[in-house]
Amino acid sequence: MLIEDDVWVTVEYRLYDSQGEALEPSERELTYLQGGYGAVFPRVEQALQGHGVGYETVLYLEPEDSFGDYDPELVRLAHREDFPEQLEVGMTFEGVPGDEGERGLFTVTDFTDEAVVLDGNHPLAGMSLRFELRVIDVREATVEEVERERAAVREAPDEDDDDPAGTPPRLH
Repeated sequence: MLIEDDVWVTVEYRLYDSQGEALEPSERELTYLQGGYGAVFPRVEQALQGHGVGYETVLYLEPEDSFGDYDPELVRLAHREDFPEQLEVGMTFEGVPGDEGERGLFTVTDFTDEAVVLDGNHPLAGMSLRFELRVIDVREATVEEVERERAAVREAPDEDDDDPAGTPPRLH
């Protein structure tokens, strides 16, 4: 079976930065529904379209094709007292504690006794990436599975309105 819209695709992938350094300790596996449902980057879907099990490829993605450019406007400074006592660099928060108007995921990048620095960018924002992909399974989706994915896309928040960093595809 070949990859086309509305089929389930399982890939093994490895992710590298532009210098060839692996960004994860080992290969990962992902299953997604082909057809623009937002689970993977459009360029990944385009590269796999029409191929089958065993197909391997290497893709180079610039920031605009993956997690976007780094946006310094998404860095926030918040009061330390709005955070849990046990705070560590790398912790993530949905929104900025103490500011109910902020949406999206923010990662603690630094903190002192008085302030916390939060970054709303995806950790891979601004990076050129290399994906090594291998298709390990392709199967037809049921009508119910396709409808469920379509409903999930319809219910997803508009990334421009609700999430300043955008909701990245799940291929990561």
